[in-house]
Amino acid sequence: MNSPTDRLSTNQTLFAGGFSAIPTTAVMAPMERIKCTLQVGAANSAGVAYKGPADAAMGIIRTGGFRSLFKGTCATLLRDVPGSVAYFGAYELIKKSLTNQSAGQGSISPLAIVTAGGLAGMANWAVAIPPDVLKSRLQTAPEGRYTGVRQVFVEMMRAEGPGALFRGVGPAMLRAFPANAACFLGVELSLQFMNTLW
Repeated sequence: MNSPTDRLSTNQTLFAGGFSAIPTTAVMAPMERIKCTLQVGAANSAGVAYKGPADAAMGIIRTGGFRSLFKGTCATLLRDVPGSVAYFGAYELIKKSLTNQSAGQGSISPLAIVTAGGLAGMANWAVAIPPDVLKSRLQTAPEGRYTGVRQVFVEMMRAEGPGALFRGVGPAMLRAFPANAACFLGVELSLQFMNTLW
């Protein structure tokens, strides 16, 4: 890539996708911890269910200190780096294969965008579900239960086998296609609209 207007190579797209997960994880990890805590209906030390995100955050901090908000950060990276490689890589490769090259660069139908976006979302979750299961298990465990994601993995394999890593894959895939199809359709249509303005 010599100029900002040059298209990225496949390897550059894969690297950019994976790298994008690093700063995202720094922001998302505490929110993921709070979300998972609320999803399992966890309660504070008095046994009362958390009333919302702020209450859950304060309860997590009271129980395990500020650092406990970041419990599962490594597991989030294990999910998001390869997931983002699959996501952005699949989108670009599928979009490229569906683009009408004879009509010129950027000539892609909305159906092709929806297809590429939906399949990219599914590619992401095909890769991300196992580390997501580990992350959720780690983040929702009582404080001190696990030393890290490796212990979660070892105990899960011993007690439940490899199939446990794919719990929730069906709903994740059902959500992935329409959600990411809509996301990429919005991105591509916005880009096309902005390109007509500037």
